[in-house]
Formats: sequence, C-alpha cells, structure tokens
Amino acid sequence: MIFIRREILFKIQQLVWRTCRMYQAKGNITGQQYLKNSLQSYQFASNLQFNERINDLKEKGQKIFHLGFGQSPFPVPTHAEQVLKENAGRAEYFPVKGILELRKAIIDFHAKQDGLHQFTQENCVVGPGSKELIFLLMSVIGGDVLLLSPTWTTYKPQAVLSNHKVFIIPTSYDEHWKLTPAMIEKVYSENTIKENSLLIFCNPDNPTGSSYTKDELIALGSEMRKRKMLVLSDEIYGRLSFNDNHLSLAQFYPEGTILSCGISKWASCGGWRLGYHLYPSHLKDICNVVAGAASNTYTSASAPIQLAAVSLLKYDERSQNYVKHCKRILHTVATFCCKKLSSCGVKVHSPSSGYYIFPDFEVIRAQLKKRGITTGTGMCDALLEEAGIALMSGGPAYLHPLDQLTVRLCYINFDGTKALKASEAIGLGEHLPESFVETECSETYQAINLLHNWVEKQKKL
Repeated sequence: MIFIRREILFKIQQLVWRTCRMYQAKGNITGQQYLKNSLQSYQFASNLQFNERINDLKEKGQKIFHLGFGQSPFPVPTHAEQVLKENAGRAEYFPVKGILELRKAIIDFHAKQDGLHQFTQENCVVGPGSKELIFLLMSVIGGDVLLLSPTWTTYKPQAVLSNHKVFIIPTSYDEHWKLTPAMIEKVYSENTIKENSLLIFCNPDNPTGSSYTKDELIALGSEMRKRKMLVLSDEIYGRLSFNDNHLSLAQFYPEGTILSCGISKWASCGGWRLGYHLYPSHLKDICNVVAGAASNTYTSASAPIQLAAVSLLKYDERSQNYVKHCKRILHTVATFCCKKLSSCGVKVHSPSSGYYIFPDFEVIRAQLKKRGITTGTGMCDALLEEAGIALMSGGPAYLHPLDQLTVRLCYINFDGTKALKASEAIGLGEHLPESFVETECSETYQAINLLHNWVEKQKKL
C-alpha cells in the first residue's frame, strides 16, 4: 500500500511539473509577473557582485590588482578567535536582542569611547550584521529615505526593497563630500518629504573616507533638530579614526540619532556577521518593533559569535593595541596612495578613517573622450583591461552621476597578516618607516604605481 501511494504521488508530481512547463511555455506563468513593480529590475548587491566577478577572473589565472572591495585585510584578533573556538558547541537560540553580557559590553564600550551615556541595554538590538538591522529599520518606518551622493552601495537598494521613496542629497568635492545644513535645507525646500522620514548618515564615510568635526556635527544637529529628523548614524568605521578623534552624531543630536555599529571593520570580523543598533529611550517603540521584526526573520545572532564579540567589546589592552597597529598601517598606506595620485593630477582628499578614498580623474577627461570613454564605468573597464586594476565607478553604484570620473578606491588589497606582524615587530613606540608600504604592503604599492603610470599615459594621448 505504501508503494502504491508513493507511485501515485510521483505521478501527481510529474503531472504538476508538466502542467507548469506547458503554461510557462505558453507565457502564462513567469516569475516576473509575481514581482512587485518596484523590483522588476532588482539586482544583486553591486559591490558583492563586482567582488565575485573579479575573484572569478583571478581564479582563472588573470593577474588583477583588486582595489574594489572593502574587506579588512587583517586577521581576526587572536583572543576573540580563541573564545569562538571554545564556544563552537553553543548551538542554542540566544535572546532576540542579544545576550545581556554582550549588550552591557556594547553600552559600556560606547560610553567610554564616544562619551555616549544615553543608551541602555534594553534599547540595544544585536543582529547578524548591521546591514540586516538597517534593512529592518527601513522596513518598519513609514516615511521617506534620504541618502547622500555619493554613499554606500546598499542603502538605496534596501530602501527600494522596503518600498520607500528615496531623495538624494548631492555633496561636492569642495565640501569634502560632507553633508551640510544648507544641503538639508535645499532638499526639503525643493521636495515634499514626509515628516516621519529617515536620513542615513555615514560617519566616517564610505566611500569617501571623510569624517565630521565637532563644529560640523553641532551645525547638522541644529538643522536636524529643527526638522525633527530621524537619523541612522552608521559609524562602523569609527574606531579606525587615524587621529583617534572620532565624534558621534549621537553626542550632538541625541534625541533623533540611532547609532549603527559592529565588529566587521575595526576587529576585522566581517564574515562573522555581527552588528548592533542603539536607540534613544524615547524611541523604544521603534526599537521594539525592529526587535519584533528580528524575531520573525533571523531569530537571533549566532551564539558563538556573540560570546566571542564580548571579548572584543570589553576593549581591553589586547583589542586596543590591535586597533592601534591596524590604524597606523591604514593611515600610512592611505597617505602613500593620495600622495602618488595627487602627483599625476588626480583630485583626492586624504581620508581620516577606514579603507577608502574617492578620487576624481577629471584630469584625463579630454583624453578619455578621444577614446570614446565618457563615464566612470567606461574608465574602470579600460583600467581593468589595460592595467589589470579593478575599481568600482562612483556611479551608479555609489549614487554619483554616471558622467563623473570618480571611483571608490579600497587601499587594502595587501597581506594584512604580514603587515600586522611587521608593525608589531617595530612596536607602537616607533613610527613606521617610509619604506613600509613598499616592503610590507607590496600589492597596494604596485597597484597605485600602475594606476599612476596609466594616468600619465592617458595624459600623453
């Protein structure tokens, strides 16, 4: 009897499959017809898609200098790695918002490092990466979403996925790609923006590497307060401030700022996928709805990862020294890159934190035009083919105009383990030698020299 039932079930499955194929062949059933209109052309995350494409080319034997992906080059701190190993067997579901020990460590961390005392463990939500939490926040708010240009690749696709109207605020090279009160006033005066809207504010910035001063944040806070703006301040690169002077918007606009952070950048734990959001107490309703959405989507962050993250966020001498070494290596490499590119006429601001610069190749526009190249994407295609350098154009991925010759350059394609060991051998009491980039970060050194030479070659056309 069991055999007969299985046979009947198999025949039914075959009939259903054939029927579906028949209707699909007739054009009656397609995946496209079930999608929301706003998602008909929805695509893979551009930076991840680009990274996979370049890695595929490298695996096929092509020599490529990959300057287009923002992944930490450094190894995970050994003390956190050990805690992870010790807790690999922890497989239970942890609380949705995160274990109490981790949330306490997060609150204490930002109180000590950023002077933020308005946050409590009750209004802290831990998730599998800050990206997931940003998307859940967008999913529960009712207003529009305001984004800068340029900005990180995922903000707009998330806004589209969560069905929001997006307003773009252009920034400029002359303003170091930073948001100003005048820019906020302009976007509100020229558009009808809902009162319950959300501004995504990245500081230190991705893709430009810029950071905001105290005076700039005070002025922005005043404008935001006047408009009762809700702001998500993405400060994932805050601990990598080269001069150790990161300031949080939450200090100057505490009532309207939700702080987003994590361990992917300063602790080199991107693949561990752990981030968190901190909400002011009077925004607990938003916090609780986001936590509710978390409970119905990802349930909780990984148990072993949460326990390992506690050891990082206690931010003892081991974590602090690790960050000091990473920051000074990044600063040294960034300084070399900017100096070399500036020497051939490329416009670029020195970054104050993180992994990126946002150079403008306007200096070779006329020469590129002779070759039929009029966009940043076209320039990046030529660079990949002619010099083996992989870069992502500022537009469209970073919301910069397509005709601009800007790129996000990630100066982190070097062997971070080698560079970290070299820095540790020198010691924090000594400066890194002038030759450090050439000897310990040779991949980036070669790539920037190749890029410099390619620009000089274009200028001669």
